[in-house]
Amino acid sequence: MDPKQVVSSDPQPRQKLAASASAKAPPCTLIIFGAHGDLTKRLLTPALYNLVGAGLLDDGFKVIGVDRVDGSDESWRDELGQTMQEFTKDPDAEFYTPEINQDWWKSLSGRMHYYKADFTDIGQLEGLKAHVSGNVLFYMAVASRFFATVVENIGKAGMTKEEDGAFRRVVVEKPFGSDLVSAQELNARLLAVLDETQIYRIDHFLGKETVQNILAMRFGNGIFEPLWRREYVDHVQITACETVGVEGRGAFYEPTGALRDMIPNHLFQLLSMVAMEPPNSFSAETVRTAKEQLFEAVQPVRPENAIRGQYTAGSVQGREVQAYRDSPGVAHDSVTETYVALKLEIENWRWSGVPFYMRTGKSLTGRLTEVVVHFRQAPLAVFADTPIDKLAPNNLTLNIQPRQGITLGLSAKIPGPKMDLGAVQMSFRYEDAFSLTPNVGYETLLYDVLIGDATLFQRADNIEAAWRVVDPALKAWAADASGPEPYAAGTAGPAGADALLKRDGRQWMPLDRDDG
Repeated sequence: MDPKQVVSSDPQPRQKLAASASAKAPPCTLIIFGAHGDLTKRLLTPALYNLVGAGLLDDGFKVIGVDRVDGSDESWRDELGQTMQEFTKDPDAEFYTPEINQDWWKSLSGRMHYYKADFTDIGQLEGLKAHVSGNVLFYMAVASRFFATVVENIGKAGMTKEEDGAFRRVVVEKPFGSDLVSAQELNARLLAVLDETQIYRIDHFLGKETVQNILAMRFGNGIFEPLWRREYVDHVQITACETVGVEGRGAFYEPTGALRDMIPNHLFQLLSMVAMEPPNSFSAETVRTAKEQLFEAVQPVRPENAIRGQYTAGSVQGREVQAYRDSPGVAHDSVTETYVALKLEIENWRWSGVPFYMRTGKSLTGRLTEVVVHFRQAPLAVFADTPIDKLAPNNLTLNIQPRQGITLGLSAKIPGPKMDLGAVQMSFRYEDAFSLTPNVGYETLLYDVLIGDATLFQRADNIEAAWRVVDPALKAWAADASGPEPYAAGTAGPAGADALLKRDGRQWMPLDRDDG
């Protein structure tokens, strides 16, 4: 058998971008609130473009962009088209393609229409109702403070009621609340208008193939799952670090901070993929229930196990970086954290006693998103001349960014007459095994919403359980006037993060390493 052959035992396998035209999503009107926003331009439009190219959108699919500024169908299409062309000039962009396929773009742009309305004004939204019928998907590409208001208004305008077999669904972006209380309040307001089955809380991390591959690696291979437990795993590190700073987004970042921006959404989703119990099936509710059971076992973080930092001036890969407090939109005495490190404890049969360490930050020495499973040290009785602290640890790295793949660290004999052991690596890289196409991670998620597959989306209880874990840290920081620990831009973060692991006899994996 060809080792690259894809095998599925699911009688109705999930369709990806290579799906045939027969797997088209049903006809639908996609209404994007925030038509002129960065999310619409840089993520949603490229994703829709790729779905057109994959033949996954029905001929009856159309898009209505809603925003409060003047515009027309033509002006909106031109604006989005210009942004698409910019992607051909920046190889480092999240979506990069050498050229735009004009047939694909013509097919998509011809379905795009603009509707001027203030989405906080019910009267103006009632006029929108005349433009939609049948299946409708509402996308909240607006600031989080407007999520509940928009949903309540489209409900009052009579656009959320499902009838005659047609669906009405709402996609809500992060951040979903700013703490446990606000998340509970937002859930309550949405559920007063919608049924839980109509709400799709999106996290674009789960649209990345490498994140989904964690499930495939764990549950599609018989060699890993028997070792995936406290008897064999020493600890787990989850990292999502960046070399970029706030880059002109200080006004947004200042009230948010690294924890709210990354931990209860992105990093908790990685945690769920790595640590949840094997689901009985990959149906949406079965998978989401497995996540909820895991989150219930995660203990609220103790304040001493929550480290926060804020970058000062420095140099990142030869580029001079000003201090966070000197960035536009940031208070000169800001106590907003740009770095977070946590130690989490999971009290269940599989993971009791195994610490899970998380870190995320900006303006660091390396750009890296990964999960590293560190296995317990092997006993060395047979290697009498090799001290146990010299043996390279076995670790399995799930590479997400910038590398995509899996790296396994092993010990092997160094050639020569003596039994000396050295560290070696076995690597799998996506680009070596599969043909990769430019994507932004939203393609799979948008398609899943259209077909009604909620597997990769969060339920209300998932959201609240994650906030419940980190809430003690937020409260402790709010009462602590000392603020975050400073770290120079271009370093690996504050000293307190290193001390967090050092007191347990462990250390972080380097951010600037090359896994080959």
